[in-house]
Amino acid sequence: MDNWLKICIVVVFAVATTGNEEATPAKLLFSKQILNKYLVEGMDIVIKYSLFNVGGTAALDVQVADNTFGPQDFEVVGGQLKVTIDRIPPGSNATHVVVIRPSKYGYFNFTAAEVTYLPSEDAAEALVGLSSEPGQGAIVPFKEYDRKFSPHMLDWLSFAVMSMPSLVLPYALWYSSKTKYEAIMTQKKDK
Repeated sequence: MDNWLKICIVVVFAVATTGNEEATPAKLLFSKQILNKYLVEGMDIVIKYSLFNVGGTAALDVQVADNTFGPQDFEVVGGQLKVTIDRIPPGSNATHVVVIRPSKYGYFNFTAAEVTYLPSEDAAEALVGLSSEPGQGAIVPFKEYDRKFSPHMLDWLSFAVMSMPSLVLPYALWYSSKTKYEAIMTQKKDK
């Protein structure tokens, strides 16, 4: 009987303390990642934006904007650099992917993207946040990338053509002497 009384008191105390909590406003963690291993002029670069809501309420009217990639240096191939997400529930995430293509090579500073959102339904003022910064990246010229990573089929074909005489000539001499030797051996056996 004494154990039942202790259990009931603990349950009542636990229920009473959990009901007094107020929901914390939405808080977004925002990251920006470049998914490519090599950044090459004229080839696609994939950029992933991840938003995580670690608050207790939904984040509303979430707007992501990335002004890093100007039209004179980059072409947007897929996705959008300015996106609006209606709501991100508490404890969940949202991702967005953009594919861009650089038109120039050289060093480029990949800066942070910006997010604005309402932390709760009754919030009047939007919060502004910045993503993680990938930092500076080197965009290599396509010729350099191609020289390093292409299969070099023309090079291998020219190597095969140039090495043929050094392989075919000894084989022809060996085959010629072999057939002469076999002809002599068959003549000796016939006698």
